[in-house]
Amino acid sequence: MKPILLTFSVLLSCIFISYSQTAVKQYTIEQFYKTVAFGGGDFNNQENKILVHDNSTGIFNVYEIDLATKEKKSLTQSEKESYYEIGYVPGTNDFLYSADKGGNENSHIYLQKAAGSVTDLTPGEKEKAGFFGWNRPRTAFYYTSNLRDPKFFDVYKMNTSDWKPTLIYQNEKGLDVASISPDENWLVLTKTITTDKGEMYLLNRKTNEIKKLSAEVEATYSPQSFELDNSAFYYITTEGSEFAYVVKYDLATGKQQKIFADKWDVMYMYTSNNGKYRVIGVNEDGRNKILLFDHKTGKPLSFPKLTEGYVQGVSISPTEKNMVVYVMSDRSPVNLYSYNFASQKLEKLTNSLNPEIDANDLVDAQVVRFKSFDGLQIPAIFYKPKNASAGSKVPALVWVHGGPGGQSTAGYSQSIQYFVNHGYAILAVNNRGSSGYGKSYYKMDNRNHGDKDLKDCVWGKKWLAQQSFIEPTKIGIYGGSYGGFMSLSGIIQYPNEFKVGVDLFGVTNWLRTLKSIPAYWESFRQALYEELGDPATDSVRLRSISPLFNTDKIKTPLLVLQGSNDPRVLQAESDEIVAGAKKNGTPVEYVLFPDEGHGFRKKENQMKAARVTLEFLDKYLSGPGYAADGKKSF
Repeated sequence: MKPILLTFSVLLSCIFISYSQTAVKQYTIEQFYKTVAFGGGDFNNQENKILVHDNSTGIFNVYEIDLATKEKKSLTQSEKESYYEIGYVPGTNDFLYSADKGGNENSHIYLQKAAGSVTDLTPGEKEKAGFFGWNRPRTAFYYTSNLRDPKFFDVYKMNTSDWKPTLIYQNEKGLDVASISPDENWLVLTKTITTDKGEMYLLNRKTNEIKKLSAEVEATYSPQSFELDNSAFYYITTEGSEFAYVVKYDLATGKQQKIFADKWDVMYMYTSNNGKYRVIGVNEDGRNKILLFDHKTGKPLSFPKLTEGYVQGVSISPTEKNMVVYVMSDRSPVNLYSYNFASQKLEKLTNSLNPEIDANDLVDAQVVRFKSFDGLQIPAIFYKPKNASAGSKVPALVWVHGGPGGQSTAGYSQSIQYFVNHGYAILAVNNRGSSGYGKSYYKMDNRNHGDKDLKDCVWGKKWLAQQSFIEPTKIGIYGGSYGGFMSLSGIIQYPNEFKVGVDLFGVTNWLRTLKSIPAYWESFRQALYEELGDPATDSVRLRSISPLFNTDKIKTPLLVLQGSNDPRVLQAESDEIVAGAKKNGTPVEYVLFPDEGHGFRKKENQMKAARVTLEFLDKYLSGPGYAADGKKSF
């Protein structure tokens, strides 16, 4: 008797057969967006309350949660701009928050007194300011600002006694402060050479001596934190390794010691306020893995057991007695839990998923891999509708992340769950050039954007078409920012592969985009040019890959969404691609958001974007009417 051989596609069908084939309740966009996004979790002085922000009103505002009663109190009532908590002013009920205007990304730091009065602490009209942490005595905070020079971020210190800034580091050469020692004598500086290579320096503020610490190799360096006694600091690097790991640098001896490595990238490492705990985050194959250690001994510590989801992050209180735990699953947004180290008591503080939605109707993400045109294994995150089967085939989207160099990860996505709940399978492709899979993989798209990385997306489409539960003639491409460029390039270069294209604020003219990037990207400008191309010397190639100069080839139904205040991808980019595509008689829909920037923050706008996208997909992708080449197929 001959052995039974299963084909690759049959094996995949077996893998996904675990999904329930029972009827799944379908939810409206309003129901999905009654879900609340939470962030923050800074403790007050008594550690009986935490400061958070959420978008329960439709826009982010600041709230206070009482840890004993779980009651949430509104502290701000913005109806126009999103407010993001920074933290309590130590020893008071006053607090700091951050906000920009209309998504222009020029964020300011605001002080709100307990009585309600608000002061803009960084009031420069075109100033962009970022909170950088409290000093050791917690009597002042550090922040970055480009007020002096729009191109570079200086570092200031602002005392809470008089709220006046003092310049402590003037950035004149694109050397950015990455870490400050507790005694303020040492600054660790970094410089981006390319997206694959950086430099790291140690500055002694007393002597003004600067010492280069990085090696003359292709590696990245990311300083993390200092020891409390100023004897050493920690940094993350890829020096001599495919994946990032943690190193301890001793200031007295210059000795460098690797203290933690994984088979995946370490994302961050920090120590708690008094140095008792060490927290390390790892990017493990598209999911966050959070590790907790006793900092002095290096002994790993266990997290409290969870009945749902996985730990996405933690915030340890100043006394190190309490902790906020951020918990998420593929079928639920982040929820906040409080944890007491002594009692080991874990309590849920928030319920982010709309109670009208049964999480069992949503889907878990699956990490899959497929072979691209040259045999390279491409990782992806796959979402399969529960009602999909060989007898009930579904349409699908190839989902392309931003960047270049971004990464699609597992976890809850409001828009993805909405589309999947309405019958669309989604393959979020981590094409070559994506982060998280080693530095060799990350650099594979350098000076090759819109070519091999785009082919990875096309071969992702081919993988989808091979699945028994996918309708192979009904596959589109969707992307935002750099992913929007890829979406446009996909329907231009491969008009017979994708039935529709969805572009969210995508780059259409690389020459203009690279020339018009914000001034404060100056220290990163050359690195960006090195990866993408310098518009002054590489204009021919950049023009050839820019969708704007190839609009005559757009024959595929196209949806474009754009924020008017976008400082990265200007509105003109979308205006012109829409005008060019319409000349072909191609179905083009365009939605402009006058109060948004690079991405949509307001719930009303998020709902509108998702709603019009689903209507577009239902009309041009899942329904009859247009074939992959844009021709009518009635």
